Amino acid sequence: MSNIWDFANAQLKDLVAYEPGKPIDEVARERGLKPEDIIKLASNENPIGPSPKAIEAMQKALAELHIYPDGGSYKLRSAIAEKFGLEMGNIILGCGSNEVIEFIGHAFLKEGDNIITAEHAFLVYKLMAKVFGAETIEVPDPGYVHDLEAMAAAVTPRTKEIFIANPNNPTGTLVTQEQIDAFMAKVPAHVVVVFDEAYYEFLDNPPDTLKYVREGRNVVVLRTFSKIQGLAGTRVGYGIAKKELIEVLQRTRQPFNINSIAQAGALAGLQDQAHQDKTKNITDAGRTFFQTQFAALGLEFIPSYANFVLVKVGDGNAVFKAMMDKGVIVRAMAAYKLPEWIRISIGTMPQNERCMEVLKEVLA
Repeated sequence: MSNIWDFANAQLKDLVAYEPGKPIDEVARERGLKPEDIIKLASNENPIGPSPKAIEAMQKALAELHIYPDGGSYKLRSAIAEKFGLEMGNIILGCGSNEVIEFIGHAFLKEGDNIITAEHAFLVYKLMAKVFGAETIEVPDPGYVHDLEAMAAAVTPRTKEIFIANPNNPTGTLVTQEQIDAFMAKVPAHVVVVFDEAYYEFLDNPPDTLKYVREGRNVVVLRTFSKIQGLAGTRVGYGIAKKELIEVLQRTRQPFNINSIAQAGALAGLQDQAHQDKTKNITDAGRTFFQTQFAALGLEFIPSYANFVLVKVGDGNAVFKAMMDKGVIVRAMAAYKLPEWIRISIGTMPQNERCMEVLKEVLA
């Protein structure tokens, strides 16, 4: 009998699938714990959940589940465009911003091409490139901050995409407007620059990358409803780009990729600024708490601009497992070439305090 790999795409054979944060139910089963006794600070989720207005809108949408969703997501795309002073044609929706990354791969990558990322950037960029047979050039990031000058210098005639996560996951670091402007002045026209801004709502003064969309540059700005909106379970993300670029991406999108419940929840959540402000305030307080605690313990950490903090604990995987035994789920970072570190998402203050108690017990 022949081996299936004789027929499958060869680049998939050594592809290591992305491993998300451990679900609460799985940890409960594995460790004999009660789900209600477990806290999850592993996946940068919103600890207070979605907007009550989003929940209400999704419940109302249930009555029409027998009808296909709006394939063009007119209301949601229009609302996003209005929020940023753009047009609906500048917006594409994805099943999470990850799907928009896939659209960009379908549109621009082929075997032999390459993409450029920072060394400690979101793993999905590299995984998606491999699916399309493209190479990933990983540029060192001194101090765990994107070195945009070095990334621009790494461009070759085969470079099709550059990914800049700002703030970056998993490091939480930020590049400034000045650094971005200097970088964009050097990027050739054949390269699509992707600014992944999943955490931009947590910034007090975010850099303006949409100006490059308005200028007609080959730029895609990625954003999501999974973080500050608390709608990770609905999987809604979006890309913002010039209309011509969006038209190309739309040809790679499956019909009805955003279900009607997700559209309703995202639209209502987008319009609930009070819920977003509350989430940001909780995040700011929690981030300060963790970073103050880490400093007091003498633990090295990376000052964060997002809703998580990366902290050096020795054997990251061992600490991750020991904390999980005690009902606290964080994220080990070995997959990101950071085996001595864990990433802790910001929770409610009681969750943050319990997490620190458990971390202290484990390190002791």
